[in-house]
Amino acid sequence: MKIKFIFLLASLFIFSCVKKQEVKLTFLDEYIVKDSLAINNSIIGGLSGIDYSNGYYYLVIDDARNPRFLKTKINIKQNKIESVDFKKVIYLNDSTVPFYTKQVLDLESIFIDTENKQVNFVSEGSIIRRKSPSVFTTDSLGNFIEKYTIPNYFIPNEIKKLKHNGAFEGSSKSLDNKGFWVAMESPLIVDGEEPTFKKTSSPIRITYFDKQKKIATKQYAYLLDSVSRVAKGNINLNGLTAILEFKKDNFLIVERAYQNGYGPYGNTLRIFQATVEENSTNILDVQSLKETKFNPLKKRLLFDFNDVKDQLTKSIVDNLEGITFGPKLENGNQSLILVSDDNFQVYGEQLNQFILLEIQN
Repeated sequence: MKIKFIFLLASLFIFSCVKKQEVKLTFLDEYIVKDSLAINNSIIGGLSGIDYSNGYYYLVIDDARNPRFLKTKINIKQNKIESVDFKKVIYLNDSTVPFYTKQVLDLESIFIDTENKQVNFVSEGSIIRRKSPSVFTTDSLGNFIEKYTIPNYFIPNEIKKLKHNGAFEGSSKSLDNKGFWVAMESPLIVDGEEPTFKKTSSPIRITYFDKQKKIATKQYAYLLDSVSRVAKGNINLNGLTAILEFKKDNFLIVERAYQNGYGPYGNTLRIFQATVEENSTNILDVQSLKETKFNPLKKRLLFDFNDVKDQLTKSIVDNLEGITFGPKLENGNQSLILVSDDNFQVYGEQLNQFILLEIQN
């Protein structure tokens, strides 16, 4: 009996430790940058990626006609965003660089190599024009340095494999600083179906690139959720918009479902934790997931923005497409900053929305 009691106490202790290790996200604040704000003749909008380095935040603007990024200060005090100050606009438009002139730079994500101060970009290209998605590096002034080699199933050709506007979307530096992760927005056509109201297999690929080798060295599948809200129009989709490795082999994944017919309330945003486990399948060499058995990343819901919409401007949860670490808070916890892509208001009312969250362990 005594042995059973000791065993029970040990089990409870282990269970308690596991529970304490579970991450939790808490909403702290929202900040809105006014519509049509201009800096250096550049309209602030289309903010589709964000990263932090050496006291500054870097935001990429999703404008294929004039690709550029912003060097920014975000001031946070007492768990509030006091100001967002755009300091500089840097353009990627050197007509003497073949990479810039031959590619469609539909920039979706940005991450800074703090050691060498180089800037890295993720572009989803233009699938309908057979312009490949890409990952490439510039210096701090936007001068092209090099590009990474991507797996062949990400390259559009006569065999239709990629969905237009569904290719490379999110990125995250690895915590060991030896590489980075790039995530698809939607499944490859050869991998699975897009999420619908019915339960479908909708795996996207999350790829690790080695900084020294300049190639992809591993890759995992992540299953998107189905669309849960009742349809009002003919567009009902869900996809990954941002990713952040917050501890080794653990990611924060932002999923955005969009449905037309709801006006400015068409977005449903949730954040999930995705974990690489021992049995997670490395699918780097797999050409089609429809034809292969695999174990995806483990997934659990961390945060639903519907739960805090009453604390947001006009109760709008906008098109959040970027996530990065913010500063340490006064209580010692890590903060997160998310940013929305307002599409330059071409689809109706949207917000340049910054969100501040707290990570609690």
